[in-house]
Amino acid sequence: MQIRVIIPAFNEEKSIKLVIDSIPKDLVSEIIVINNNSTDNTASEAKKAGATVLTENRKGYGYACLNGLAYINDKNTDIVVFLDGDFSDFPEEMPKIVQPLINNEVDFVLGARVPENREKGSMTPQQIFGNALAIQLMKVFFNSKFTDLGPFRAIRKSTLDSLIMQDKTYGWTVEMQLKILRSNIKYLEIPVSYRNRIGVSKVSGTLKGTIMAGYKILFWIFKYGLNK
Repeated sequence: MQIRVIIPAFNEEKSIKLVIDSIPKDLVSEIIVINNNSTDNTASEAKKAGATVLTENRKGYGYACLNGLAYINDKNTDIVVFLDGDFSDFPEEMPKIVQPLINNEVDFVLGARVPENREKGSMTPQQIFGNALAIQLMKVFFNSKFTDLGPFRAIRKSTLDSLIMQDKTYGWTVEMQLKILRSNIKYLEIPVSYRNRIGVSKVSGTLKGTIMAGYKILFWIFKYGLNK
């Protein structure tokens, strides 16, 4: 199977090589780093590590992901994997994320950052609270079995195309999961490990990022939850 990895990255020069080096190279066809308006050496470090580097000057996680999807649109791709560029995920756990897709068991796999596999301090109190609130609302509106909104995930390319993703910033991950639920697409959660990121979070590490992320998550949940 042709598996491509998409990594949005904003000022991750200290971590991006570690992320790329930890990805099982025999498993993937291409590693794509989207340099999301970085002001450091993220792009050059990613290129040196062997990744394809794209440039997206519009700041936003969703913008970066959409850029990556546009790039692979005309390439033969079966599975798309998303993970962060801050080295908080464990890329070496990718085989267990993609195996259910390879086996045609499901169409979407979420890497769930379960408490017992999380390094102390790797998720801020506001992240934990916001995550729990969003998960509970998804259960109420959609009878969801999701327990996390984690960034480490894999999805069949044809399924991803059918979702017609729209969010340009903080709501990308929850939009994907909500559309999975609304479309009754088969999904699975796999427990993954999670550690303290390298550098300061651009979302939970700032007041603006925390507020905007919370707003976007609730926006998408209520948009779909009230219009089922």
